[in-house]
Amino acid sequence: MDTILFYLVLSGILTVLLWTPYIAARLFSWGVGTFLNNYPEGFPAKSPEQSLWAARAQRAHLNMVETMPAFVAVTVAALSVNTPDASVLASMAFWAKVFFFARLAHAAVYIAGLPYLRTPVYLVSWAAVLIIGFRVLAIVG
Repeated sequence: MDTILFYLVLSGILTVLLWTPYIAARLFSWGVGTFLNNYPEGFPAKSPEQSLWAARAQRAHLNMVETMPAFVAVTVAALSVNTPDASVLASMAFWAKVFFFARLAHAAVYIAGLPYLRTPVYLVSWAAVLIIGFRVLAIVG
């Protein structure tokens, strides 16, 4: 249970921190005055150019934001199940760990723009959510 909770918390922290790269890029491209003023004049129609890596960083963050609710749901369910089988909990803890590291790799691959890796790494995290969910369903169903 502790491992599941640990990786749930780490995944939440990762979600919160993933906005940092593109916000820092925005600060440097817009300048401090415009950045602190919220938006430049005419935004979004006349937005300052965003670097390609910063746009990828923003999409990586949004992708994590979209994926977290499913991960939270299955991990909270996993933390709530009552099973005497320690191997089932160990399996769910393993997949929670896989999810976190796959999402960390996904962010790095996405931001770096490495071809052919983004989708497979994402699919690993997607599979981890499904496996945890199906393990929970096998117990409660």
